[in-house]
Amino acid sequence: MKLFNFFQVLLLSTDQTIEVNAFVLKGFTDSNDLQMILFFLFLAVYLFTLLGNLGLIGLVILDSRLHNPMYYFLSVLSSVDASYSTDITPNMLANFISKSKIISYHGCATQSFLAVTFGTTECFLLAAMAYDRYVAIYNPLLYSMSMSPRVYVPLIIASYVGGILHAILHTVATFSLSFCGSNVIRHIFCDIPPLLAISCSDTHINELLLFLFVSSIEIVTILIVLVSYGFILLAILKMHSAEGRRKVFSTCGSHLTGVSIYHGTILFMYVRPRSSYALEHDMIVSIFYTIMIPMLNPIIYSLRNKDVKEAMKRVLGKNLCMDKIKFSH
Repeated sequence: MKLFNFFQVLLLSTDQTIEVNAFVLKGFTDSNDLQMILFFLFLAVYLFTLLGNLGLIGLVILDSRLHNPMYYFLSVLSSVDASYSTDITPNMLANFISKSKIISYHGCATQSFLAVTFGTTECFLLAAMAYDRYVAIYNPLLYSMSMSPRVYVPLIIASYVGGILHAILHTVATFSLSFCGSNVIRHIFCDIPPLLAISCSDTHINELLLFLFVSSIEIVTILIVLVSYGFILLAILKMHSAEGRRKVFSTCGSHLTGVSIYHGTILFMYVRPRSSYALEHDMIVSIFYTIMIPMLNPIIYSLRNKDVKEAMKRVLGKNLCMDKIKFSH
């Protein structure tokens, strides 16, 4: 009898440590009607995101007047935003019309890795863009020398490398954990906090790593932005031209808007104690910084930017002229 009880306990303990090989992304709702509404809503958002970001990249490539570091940074930011949205949205759209909502273990790890990569890269890029604006406004005569390809190309590469290294750290740390209980992730994608929430391992080290690294990146990048804009403010106060001040405010105001929205949501999502996590609220916040901000950035950076609006007119004007010439022939 004792031997039977021993084997029964052994079988139960073995059963509990079976590793999962797939996850279920629960998402917002189980209502089919609401899922169809959300499908078409987020499909429209995704198409608009691709159109806006890829259009901005095309504009920078086609218009020679936008061939300067500020717009190179902006086009790289657009490529990151388009990639960030593509990592999350298509899978979410598929889940809206699928009953299973399953994502494989390796698919989940890949999605998580890419999300952290693009999210962190965007933080570094926004800081590099603030520094670029400081150099352009505080020392305009030396701008072409101070922001030569030998400066802005390494800054762009460093932003991506920083994003990749940060992603490797959290992806390896998270997927080294055991997932032997529930495989249902109450989220729209494989983000780190909801994955930690369903792990049956001790996640204290992971939570500490997440807090320390995200808060460190946030502090460093926000400090770079604040110091850069502090010097920009000093330069504005010294300006005598009202037109010059207006132009500075239009270009810097758009960047500050983008920085404030992005960093605000990141801080809310990751730099806080676990006791304050509410996965339903986190889904809404993560929707904002992974899907809505990539859609809003092209609007923020183009509608308030005179150079971009004029470039759009020139490119569209050339295309219309070409169409007229072809039509007349």
